[in-house]
This record gives sequence, C-alpha cells and structure tokens, in this order.
Amino acid sequence: MKFASIAVFLFGGLGWAFGQNSGTISGTLKQHSGEALPEATVELVELNKHTLTDQEGKFSFDHLTEGNYHVKIQVIGSDEKIVEVKVKDNEPAVINYQLEKENISVIQEITLSSVTNKFSKKESPYVSKLPLKNMETPQVYISVPKELIQEQIAVNLGSISKNIPGSGIPMLANQGRVTFLSRGFTTEPMVRNGISGFSYTTIDPANLEKIEAIKGPSATLFGSNLSTYGGLFNRVTKKPYNGFGGEVSYTAGSWNYNRFTVDVNTPVNKDKTVLFRLNGAATYQKSFQDLGFSNAISIAPSISYQINDRLSLLFDIEYGHEKGTSVVRFNPFLGSNKVQSIADMKFPYNRLFGSNDIAYETEMMNIFAQMNYKISDHWTSQTVLSRARSTIDGYITAINGVTDTTARLQVMKGNTNFIATNIQQNFIGDFQILGHRNRLVVGLDYYNNANSFDRVTVNGTAFDFTSNAPYAANQSTIDNLAASGTPRIEKNGDNSYAVYASDVFNITDKLLAMVSLRADRYQNLGVTNIAQNINTGDYWQTNFSPKFGLVYEVVKDKVSVFGNYMNGFTNKGGSDFYGNTFKPEQANQKEFGVKGDLFNHKLVGTISYYDIDVKNMVRQDPVNNLFSVQDGGQRSKGVELEFTANPFKGFNVIAGYAYNDSKMTKADDKVNGLRPALSGPSNLYNLWMSYQIMNGELKGLGIGFGGNKGNHSFQTNTTTAKVIIPSYTTLDAAVFYDHKNFRAGIKVNNLTNEQTWSVRLTPQNPTQVLGSIAYKF
Repeated sequence: MKFASIAVFLFGGLGWAFGQNSGTISGTLKQHSGEALPEATVELVELNKHTLTDQEGKFSFDHLTEGNYHVKIQVIGSDEKIVEVKVKDNEPAVINYQLEKENISVIQEITLSSVTNKFSKKESPYVSKLPLKNMETPQVYISVPKELIQEQIAVNLGSISKNIPGSGIPMLANQGRVTFLSRGFTTEPMVRNGISGFSYTTIDPANLEKIEAIKGPSATLFGSNLSTYGGLFNRVTKKPYNGFGGEVSYTAGSWNYNRFTVDVNTPVNKDKTVLFRLNGAATYQKSFQDLGFSNAISIAPSISYQINDRLSLLFDIEYGHEKGTSVVRFNPFLGSNKVQSIADMKFPYNRLFGSNDIAYETEMMNIFAQMNYKISDHWTSQTVLSRARSTIDGYITAINGVTDTTARLQVMKGNTNFIATNIQQNFIGDFQILGHRNRLVVGLDYYNNANSFDRVTVNGTAFDFTSNAPYAANQSTIDNLAASGTPRIEKNGDNSYAVYASDVFNITDKLLAMVSLRADRYQNLGVTNIAQNINTGDYWQTNFSPKFGLVYEVVKDKVSVFGNYMNGFTNKGGSDFYGNTFKPEQANQKEFGVKGDLFNHKLVGTISYYDIDVKNMVRQDPVNNLFSVQDGGQRSKGVELEFTANPFKGFNVIAGYAYNDSKMTKADDKVNGLRPALSGPSNLYNLWMSYQIMNGELKGLGIGFGGNKGNHSFQTNTTTAKVIIPSYTTLDAAVFYDHKNFRAGIKVNNLTNEQTWSVRLTPQNPTQVLGSIAYKF
C-alpha cells in the first residue's frame, strides 16, 4: 500500500531551551478517511526508539540532538514507510501522514469513530479475521459501542442486548449465565476478542469496548463450539492506549442496587511502548422479589507491549466472583391438550419460593494472550491463546409444576467445573495478484473442553403457589434431602483440531468475492463415571464447513449489495437401530441484502433476508422408540433491519426490526410444523433516540427515550400442550449530562411497569430507577 500524500514541514519558531538536546520530532498519522489512526508503531531508526500514536494519532520524540534522522511508520497491511527528517535545536520537525486507502489493523483494534454518529462503530478485525470494512463484508453484524452502553446506564449484558435486533428478552440461567436469541436460535456470548472466552457465570460488562452480534452460521471461521446456527456474540474488550486517563463511577438504584466501577490506563515506560489498563467492578443488589440477592466483583487487567516495529504482545485477564440466589425458573404442569398462558396461571410474579441461604458461588478466570508479528509488508502472523475456567459451587434451583396450582422446588447441590483451552495461529496476507487486491487468512485452531461434575439433585415437598403462606425451604432442609441422594460424579470433554482459510478477492475495485473453508476433526472423549471408572460415548468425526460471499459496492464506500452462503454444524454421537453412526448436524444459510453508509456516516444500516435450513437432526425413531434416527429438520427464515442515524447535530438514533419464521420441518409428530419453543417472538423491535446539547452553557445535557417490543412466544409448543408467553412493550427513558471531567445520568427502565418473562418463565424487572455519576481523569 502506498501513501497518497506525504508532507514533511520544518517549522521554525520560539521555544524553550533544552541545552544541546532541545530538538523534537512530532506528527500525526491519519487514515484515508481523515480520521486519526491510534496505536500505530513509529520508530526513530538511529536511536532504536519506538512509540505508539495516541488516540488522536499523534506521536513525538523529544530531547534530540541536531542531525539527520529517519522516522519509520509501520501499519499492518501497508507498506513500511521511512521519512528522513532534519532536526535543529529549538526547531520542531513535524511529520503528517495520511494513508492512501482504508486500513483496518489486525494487530490492534482500530475503532473508526464518527463525531456525528456516535452509535455507529462498525469496523472490526474479528468478523472476518481480515482487514475488511463493513461495506466489504458479505455478512451482517451489529455493534453496540461503549458510548451507547454508558448513555443507557446498561449495567449488564441483558441491558446491552436490548439494542440488538432479534436478541429478545435474555434467558438468565441460575448461575448468572446469560443466553440471547439470534435468528430463532439460542446463542450465548461465548467469544471474546474473536476467540473462545466462554463463561458459565455472570460476565460483567465493565471492560467492554463494544459487543458484536455476528449473524448467521459462522462455524467456518469460529467453529461449532463458539457459534450457533443463529450466529455468535463477540465481546470486544477495552485495550490499553497511549496516555494516562480513566474514570471511576458509582451507580445506585431500585432494590438496594449499588455498583462501583474503575477504569485506569497508563503508559508504563518512557517510550510508551508498554501500556497498562485496569478495569474492575463491584455490584451488590437485591431482587425485586420477596427474597433473592447477588453480590459480585470483577477485575480485568490488560497490558500491551510493542517490542519493536514488527512484534507486539497483548495480555489480559478477566476474573469474576459472585454469590447469589438462583432466579426463578418455572416449568409448568403440562396437562393433556392444554393451552395456557403464564399470565393466567396465578404464579406469583414477585416471589422466589426459596431462601437466601440456598445460594450459589461462582468463580471465573479467562486468560487471553495475543502475539502479532509483521513478517513483511504484506504478511502478518497472529498467535492467540485463550484459557477459560468457570466453577460453580452451592445450590441451583428450579420450580417444577405438579398440578395446575402446586409445584415443588428442585435443587441441584454440589460443584461443577468447566475449562476450555483455545489456541489459534493465523497468517494474514494483503497482497496483489495480477493487479487485483487479495486478502487471505489461513489459520490453525485447537479447542479443548474439560468438564467435571460432583453434584446431587433433590426435590422438595409440593406446595400451593397460589397461597400466600410462606414456603419454608432453606439450606438445612435441602442438605438433609441431599444426604440420601445419589450424586452425579463424572467428567467429560472433547478436542477439536481444525484448519481454515478465507480469501477475499477484488475482482474489480467494487466487486469482491469471498471463498472460505474449514476442515474440522472432532474427538468426543465421552463421559467417565468416576466412581465406576467407566467411559462411554467416545467417538471421532470429520466435517467440512464452507462459506461463500459476494459484495458489490454500487456506490464506493457508501452502498453495497451482498449475498452469502454459510455453514454451521453440530457434532452428534450415537447410532441408529441398524448401527449406523450419526453424522454431524448441518445448517446452511442463504442470505442477501443491502448495506449503506450515507451522508458522511450520518445514516448507517443494513437490511437482509436469510434462509437457514438445518438437516441431519437426531430425533426419536418413530418405529423403534428406544432408538433415534437422523433425518430431522428445521427451517428458519426471516428479515432483519438495523440502522444508526444522526439526522441533525446532537440527535442520534439506533433502531432495528427482526422477523423470524422458524418451524420444525421433519420431526416428531408432537412438534412437526410448529415453531420451536426456544425460538422466541417472531417479531421483535428495538429503538433508542437521544438528543444532546452540543453548544452553549448547557453543552453536554441530554435526554434519551426508547423501548422494545415483541409478540407472543412459547415456553412449550407441542400439539398436546402449549405454554404461551404474552406479547410485551417496554419503554425506557434517561436524562444525562456529559462533561469533560464527569458524567451523570438517571435512567428509568420499564416505565409502564410491564410484566414480562424470558423463555424460562423468569419474571423480569418491573420499573427500575438507576442513577449514575462518573469522574473522568
């Protein structure tokens, strides 16, 4: 890549005397768009000194003696550039550079910010594992940046996901684990910075730069362990930057909600090649119900080291610890041929049916390390290691219906451990073939799961949930039942060995083609009964996962049309009645749509149509009911629309709509042709609008308003029984003031006190008020 313009200006002027070493070299590095390029490597060759550009793209070398110097600029995907500079005492030498064409760094994440449309931060090095702009990518993805998270005082992943079309009401598991919807499939935030970052516990958003919802089957690049047929959620964490700064904040609200966060960043050495950042949070809250609580703490340090102009390291850790009570998870009694709504069951909205001493404790530790080496002007090596561990101790509860008005508490007591190791090696190229630009990633991927269980499940006595009488389940009662229970003591695991390649070829400047393929060798280690030392269910499978895409930029960098064919898969063990071993389940997506980035980034959005066809699903054998057959299917089709807009100065909008038509196409008689229960509402809407005063004495004062809407969905949907979750409309409002030294805001969630439930029939918060204040330094 060449530079369109290189201007070297030597300015003379008055300055302060620094003896014989008073010379300076400074400058600014910009992208093709004119926006700053932070975190780029700059070297002063003669002195072997390195530095990084700051968030405004600026750099400097001070206290230099007179003489001639060479300044070397290194940007991944661009040719190395060396400029000769003459330094004189008290006469600063200024170097300003602008790249010839857009470049998205694969070493550091470069955030392309827009002064006007603050909610639009699309560019990502993770979606395609290549330096591609949104307009060049034949795949739909939505980003929720920290600016929106801060404005909405979104204190958990469920609050953040309100801004993602089709994500629905999050399903919260009993140990804090959260699950969203994507194109009719349940999807968890299993990916962090483009690699495994799973957690079966609460994930605190304190260290989030943004969340990316990458749509559609994405196993080709991310594997089946991290993605579902609907897509995946990638948590992009805050990285160290070149400068000292940060903030501390305190948030308080309804039901004794208290949250303290800290974000501190500082260079470690004089040359600012070693950078450190620390994010942390402590959150203490009670439930809106009669009982229930959660106390959590998280710490997330990160450090980056630019060793030289070609080699850099990034290392960070996520640690979290939480103690709390399980949320309500209600499984109603299913009578024959019964259609019922949770709103009519007389199940109390504000009761926990447990006690605060029936609590769990979780601990999570995610370690992430990345090494980047610039092999040449056109090739980069990227080595990534992730190690994730989640531990759950204590009591996890559910409520199971016995009759229309009675239920019993089910409690799982004990210990569970989940450990995942992911190692990736990517080689990323950006080069010319016969005058055509070619971007290629070739990767090796190893993934290991190792899980262990030591727990027992017990059932309490039946109680009348329509009665006002207290339900006296406590830790002593459960412990007595567990003492005579049969524990589950076992371990399981699997290995995945994969190689993948993805190539984007510029047929013309406006027409791009993507071809990708993954070869996956999967080893299921089976389940080992530790007490009996017996292992069962181990098997090997091989699978190939393709991906194709076309993009045509109708108007360069402003309007593009795209289409894709993508594949996802799930490994399946076992065999049918005749001894035929099962093959991996397959999901193939066809999609096309339009992307726009118009009016100087004031309107950015995507509209698409998709069709996902799942085949080889394992279902009960209709003839030999003790066995299974592999001929099941599911079809998920739909339309998605999302956009961010800045119609006029200070006014910003983010909105979306998702329609999903999902059906079981070949399945057991009880569900064939019906919408799967966990697919959520077929129509989902999201909207947030805010206005901030940009000038004058009230500069920084703003208001926000928005909401979410979904039609009815199902907890159970069969020909013999249905449990309906009613439609809902929730509205939120905020008032905020953003000053250069502090930020304050008040947010009201669920203004109309709407009663809503997740697909697990967990009651959601009624009207909640949050107030937050932050000091920035």
